[in-house]
Amino acid sequence: MHLQRYEGIMRRFFSPIFPAVCLLTAFSPPARAEEQAPDSGFTPLFNGRDLTGWVNVNGSPETWTVADGLIHCDGQPVCALRTVKQYENFVLEAEWRHLKSGGNAGIFIWASALPAPGQPFLRAIEVQVLDHGYGTSDWYTTHGDVFAIHGAVMKPFPPSKGMRSFPTENRGKGTPEWNHYRITCQDGTIRLAVNGKDVSGGEDCVWRKGYIGLESEGSPVDWRNVRIKELPGGKATEEQTAPRAEDSRKLYDGRSLRGWKAGGAADKTWKPEDWTLISPGADVALNLEQRLAGDGTLIFDVRGPEDQIGQFKLEFKGGNTTAGISHGAPAGWQRITLVRKNGKITATRAGEMFGEVTAPDEAMTVSFSSPYEGTKFGNLFWTPK
Repeated sequence: MHLQRYEGIMRRFFSPIFPAVCLLTAFSPPARAEEQAPDSGFTPLFNGRDLTGWVNVNGSPETWTVADGLIHCDGQPVCALRTVKQYENFVLEAEWRHLKSGGNAGIFIWASALPAPGQPFLRAIEVQVLDHGYGTSDWYTTHGDVFAIHGAVMKPFPPSKGMRSFPTENRGKGTPEWNHYRITCQDGTIRLAVNGKDVSGGEDCVWRKGYIGLESEGSPVDWRNVRIKELPGGKATEEQTAPRAEDSRKLYDGRSLRGWKAGGAADKTWKPEDWTLISPGADVALNLEQRLAGDGTLIFDVRGPEDQIGQFKLEFKGGNTTAGISHGAPAGWQRITLVRKNGKITATRAGEMFGEVTAPDEAMTVSFSSPYEGTKFGNLFWTPK
């Protein structure tokens, strides 16, 4: 619209009603604080320079980088970046854009510190970040679905399917445009606003206190203006709160054998495949190069080829001591937990102990092997005590 014509229209429209507006304003109550200053109380979760305040849970150093005031995710491997701190009640705002048609990503709310068993994803309420090029289906949209994943629980707002809330209208923008998300979380209720309007969410969430995470899922995506306003909380019980694991260190970066030494011939050795390590079988060893000092907990997930058992052997070496634990885990993904404490290493699966050996006296190395080709290992973490 030309400026001169616009000014004429404005004069004709507002002149008759201007006095009434002034009178109404004079006798109207003052606006609420949040209406006067909508940005009041927000603090940045991303400082625009580096990833201070964030943990690269299970990705490589190349997965999450910072440039030009943006968090850039290259999408490889499937993994997560999460906050150092847990949050309960809050308003989270973030802007994102996909750099490739059909790109997939997400925001994890009230998330676990480590990936769910047999998954590269955190247990969480996920807020979908999906580009229109991904296509459509009767069980997902590209406009801001909200749903519970990998053990989390949510009663979705309609329209819904299962524990997935679909948006009430289509407001998402496709690549390479920026989208704005505002996520309000209060006492187990979550609401998502896409580009300025509430569209989806749910209630009765468990957990309702935990970490906030960004998801890498195979496609490049940028993030900016990530900020949070904390709200009064303190109602979440221990059962409604994600376990803490701030000191856990990943042993595999989901991308390479960096930090490992693999045995076997070049065509018959261990291979990184996204978030998993694949054994060549024949008991060829994969050796962790760093030594694990002191007491602590080692966890990993294992899955046998196809529907076979996940047969594996661990060997611990330190000083003049060598100890080993072997086990045949049932078919499917299984989480193994080994605790080094009081001179012992105790191994459990699903809460049941299946092995115990004397721990090396000194900092120890660990090696993994399997007799079966195609046995997969993932989610390898060490948490010192």
